[in-house]
Amino acid sequence: MNFGNGLIEFFKTVFEFAPKFIPGVELTLELAFFSIVLGMLIGLIVAVLKLTKYKFLKKLMNFYITIVRGTPLLLQLYFIFFGLPSLGIMIDSFPSAIIALALHNGAYISEIFRGSIESIDYGQREAARSLGMTKWQAMKRVVLPQAFKRSVPALGNQFIIAVKDSSLASVITITETMLLARQFSAATFNVFPIYFTAGVYYLIITMGLTKLLSIVELKLKVNER
Repeated sequence: MNFGNGLIEFFKTVFEFAPKFIPGVELTLELAFFSIVLGMLIGLIVAVLKLTKYKFLKKLMNFYITIVRGTPLLLQLYFIFFGLPSLGIMIDSFPSAIIALALHNGAYISEIFRGSIESIDYGQREAARSLGMTKWQAMKRVVLPQAFKRSVPALGNQFIIAVKDSSLASVITITETMLLARQFSAATFNVFPIYFTAGVYYLIITMGLTKLLSIVELKLKVNER
C-alpha cells in the first residue's frame, strides 16, 4: 500500500467511526460537567474551612488534600468502585466516577480558592465589618466575588485537566470516549485512525472550554472597569 492509498484508508476510517464516538463523547461531557460542578463546591467548602480558626477542621481538610494530591486518580477510582463494595458500600460505575473525579478536582480547586481568598487585602474585610457586616457576610459579599474573579484563569486550567482526566473512567467500565476507542481499535485492528478520532474529539472539547473561559474572563474584566 503506497502513501496515497494509506492516507485515503486513514481518513475513510476516521469518517466512518467519527459518528460512532458521539455517545461516548456525550458521556465524557456529562462526567466532566458533574465532576467540575461538584469539585468547585467541594473546593469552596474546603477552602473556607481551611481559613477558619478551628484547628481540627484545618487538619481534617489538610489530610483530605494530602491524600488526594498524594495518590493517583486511577487509584482513587479503583478504591471507590472496587474497594468500597468490600465495606458494604455499593456504588454504580457512573456515580463512582463522578465522586472520584469531584473529590480529586475539589482538592486542587480548594487550593486555588484558598490562594485567591488570601490574596484579597485584609483591609477590605475590616472595612466590611466596620459597616456592620458579620464575618460570613463580609466573606460572601466582599471577599468571595473578588477571589472568584482572580481564580478564573487557574480554574480554567483545572477544568481542562478534569476533561482529560475523565478518560480514566473507562477503567471502571464506563463507555466514554477512550473505552470506545479501545473497543473500536480491538475490533478493527486499525489503531491509529481510531485514537486519532478520539484525540480530535478531546481537542474540540478542550478548545471549546478554553474559548468559553476566555469569554468569561473577559466579561469579568469588563465589569471591573
